[in-house]
Amino acid sequence: MKPRITVITIGVNDLEASLRFYRDGLGFPTDGIIGEEFEYGSVVFIQMQPGLRLALWPRKSISHDSGVALGPVSPTEMTLGHNVDSKADVDAVMTKAGAAGAAIVKPAHDTFWGGYSGYFQDPDGHLWEVVWNPQWSG
Repeated sequence: MKPRITVITIGVNDLEASLRFYRDGLGFPTDGIIGEEFEYGSVVFIQMQPGLRLALWPRKSISHDSGVALGPVSPTEMTLGHNVDSKADVDAVMTKAGAAGAAIVKPAHDTFWGGYSGYFQDPDGHLWEVVWNPQWSG
């Protein structure tokens, strides 16, 4: 197996609210909700960089499709990282996320490893880290 990810699917409780957050609040491009004609098919695809999409799919649909029972949500299971080019970019993204309704759980700050980052949660509690890594700049 080649180490390749083409879709990251996150479970959501309210697809309409998640669509508004990502499309209207953060400005992520999407065609909106598709697959509504199927009982468990409603999904939102967001084109990220070439070859990668973020999918928003109701948690109950993921449970139905996978056969795994719904369990308690834990925001510390994973984070989504958004790397930017400067400290100012971190601040700008954090401000935009907050204005879109995100919960700012850790304001932007200098990190112990020499970078700058902050954390926010989307409406379903998924953690996003917005980070500037000076070793990746250039």
